[in-house]
Amino acid sequence: MSNSPAHMHATSAHALPSYLNPEHLGPWGIYLQQVDRVTPYLGNLSRWIETLKRPKRALIVDVPIELDNGTMAHFEGYRVQHNTSRGPGKGGVRFHQDVTLSEVMALSAWMSVKNAAVNLPFGGAKGGIRVDPKTLSRGELERLTRRYTSEIGIIIGPTKDIPAPDVNTNEQVMAWMMDTYSMNEGATASGVVTGKPIALGGSLGRREATGRGVFTVGQEAAQHIGLDITKARIAVQGFGNVGGIAAKLFAQAGATVVAVQDHGGTVYQASGLDVPALLRHVSEHGSVKGFGPAETLLDAQFWGVDCDILIPAALEQQITAANAQQIRARMVIEGANGPTTPEADDILHERGVLVVPDVIANAGGVTVSYFEWVQDFSSFFWSEDEINARLVRIMREAFAAIWQVADTHRVSLRTATFIVACTRILQARELRGLYP
Repeated sequence: MSNSPAHMHATSAHALPSYLNPEHLGPWGIYLQQVDRVTPYLGNLSRWIETLKRPKRALIVDVPIELDNGTMAHFEGYRVQHNTSRGPGKGGVRFHQDVTLSEVMALSAWMSVKNAAVNLPFGGAKGGIRVDPKTLSRGELERLTRRYTSEIGIIIGPTKDIPAPDVNTNEQVMAWMMDTYSMNEGATASGVVTGKPIALGGSLGRREATGRGVFTVGQEAAQHIGLDITKARIAVQGFGNVGGIAAKLFAQAGATVVAVQDHGGTVYQASGLDVPALLRHVSEHGSVKGFGPAETLLDAQFWGVDCDILIPAALEQQITAANAQQIRARMVIEGANGPTTPEADDILHERGVLVVPDVIANAGGVTVSYFEWVQDFSSFFWSEDEINARLVRIMREAFAAIWQVADTHRVSLRTATFIVACTRILQARELRGLYP
């Protein structure tokens, strides 16, 4: 990836911060290429383009904890605020052994784009700890979370930056973060994080929101290309909070889920997997591996599965120049953040595969996080039906506007989403001006 001429060209044109390695820019390099593609469509606002190419603030913290065996362990923690022109930072926190500054920067920038694309009053932020949480006990995980929250406490807050769950974090982690922040403040601040348990000011519908958003934009996109959902075969990578819910909703709508891959392996059933049974299997065994009725495929075979819709809902950089040729789907819906490299994007585009990009496809999670934050501020809570109806309306309207822009400018949906979002971000930047 880092050696291809296109990639080198894209990065050499930028003033890169000294703390990143230009030879291995990682996900941030992909984001910079996406900004380059949108720049010609921004008109007079393009004089502000450098704003998008550097994060407003990046905090790197040491997170020390005492392990159960009495030894001291140190972990790298990050919180990056990419842009706050349109409101406080908003974005998840992931616990993963491969977390890097480049990754967290890119994820925070995609949050800026995502929030602006659906017109939420938030900027983009992201956080992470470089740790494999599977190696920690529950007590160690709690101490890690609390210490990390204390360390980043100087830049987060209900009106500054509002974390949420992401890879390997959940409602319990959000409860610990909220409690730690509240203890330090001396008052309960339920609005400091979203994705909390319902009992602590969490929102109904939040857990399913990202998957529901993937399903909603998938339905809309399918209509545009004349694909009948009830006849569609679907392959899903990642079967957690996003992929699992999306698969369930597509199956309920009459689609056939034929293949699922997760960290444990790949299962396939031409006649259609029993999604509720598979979800139960995953909650009991931790992965799709060993699901009785299905046949097991090699992980590499997953990409060539005969399907109509492919949903990558795991980690970034999964669809690459190496496997994009094999994909047989008519449509890719990005449940994960950054699952498709720019090279793969171009290959899919040439092959006529519609890519519904992460920055709109998985914006359902942050949309319901917004609802949660609003409910916390007003201490007035909405019904689940109300939340789902508002989510679907916002996602449909945002997608329709993006489709229109893609049509007008003859660009991909990703570039169209960036056009809509970057215009909003840079308009806000221009109207506010530079202080002091």
